Amino acid sequence: MKFTLERAALLKSLGHVQSVVERRNTIPILANVLIRASGQDVSFAATDMEIEINETVSGKVGKAGAITAPAHTLYEIVRKLPEGAQVELSAPNTNQLTLSSGRSHFKLGCLPIDDFPKMPEGDLKHKFTLSAGDLRALIDRTKFAISTEETRYYLNGIYLHTAKIKNVEVLRAVATDGHRLARVEMPAPQGAKGIPGIILPRKTVGEVRKLIEESGGEVEIALSEAKVRFTFDSVVITSKLIDGTFPDYERVIPSGNDKTMEVDTRAFAAAVDRVATISSEKSRAVKLSVTPGHLVLSASSPEAGSATEEMEVKYDGALLDVGFNARYLLDIMQQVESEGARFNLADATAPAIIQDVADASALYVIMPMRV
Repeated sequence: MKFTLERAALLKSLGHVQSVVERRNTIPILANVLIRASGQDVSFAATDMEIEINETVSGKVGKAGAITAPAHTLYEIVRKLPEGAQVELSAPNTNQLTLSSGRSHFKLGCLPIDDFPKMPEGDLKHKFTLSAGDLRALIDRTKFAISTEETRYYLNGIYLHTAKIKNVEVLRAVATDGHRLARVEMPAPQGAKGIPGIILPRKTVGEVRKLIEESGGEVEIALSEAKVRFTFDSVVITSKLIDGTFPDYERVIPSGNDKTMEVDTRAFAAAVDRVATISSEKSRAVKLSVTPGHLVLSASSPEAGSATEEMEVKYDGALLDVGFNARYLLDIMQQVESEGARFNLADATAPAIIQDVADASALYVIMPMRV
């Protein structure tokens, strides 16, 4: 095998695939990237047995062939080469990869390509297409609420499914950690109708999000009840799904919140951030005391003291005191793009609903705290 690639193209592809490779591996081959050269294409593949990434780039192929090489080591070497450099990779045999660029020469030990695992795809019979922008929106507006609690593994991802609202089919993404919930929806694309509800693992969500950052085109999503595949530009990501049942999230979305408060999104977020400086690191609790047209934010801790801040709001209900985790409030405010955020409240013990005043497609639920 022998081929030449420009440093930037090689670095970009290696950067994409090596990010799924775990730093510590009990199976040596999983630390390697599989490189194949044929025709005028060079492909790179990496896997951790749960997720697999393949990327293909055009290169100057002198001799077709395949080899596996240490992913992180190869990436670091290429990263440290000068910009604009031409990089030649060749494999005189299956045990060694030679990298040459200018006056730099490296020899890396390799493992047999036959050891590299191939993830069986199965029958991915459901297929639909989303724009990269729509997929970015679904991920960005929900991923912050993904649970990190490993014992509740079925919450360690984004629940993607379809639902019907007034006879209109929508594609929904939902994430929750039990303290807050994010639900985002958009008109279901053609082909998405009747898809099984799937839970995309946190790591898969992160990898897909990184890769579509640079994409402005379409993303094809193919799925079954056990696997999902994302195809866009020159990249294919195949991943296992979380094998579990996502809870009935509709039950935690309150329907009787009759008090409505509207705040200036940025001013409210800044006030929460300032007041929370005083709150204890453990609880991060901020108290909201709301009266008609007026909101007082306050926090206190035995060690640091106390803080209050006042601001004008749209509210004409009864006096209400309710506490929330400041970090959770700020995470939600980051998703509100318009100037106004609407809170639907009930009392000090009921969950609150937060929405963007100008965009009803996203809904956030946050549990109260005792303050």
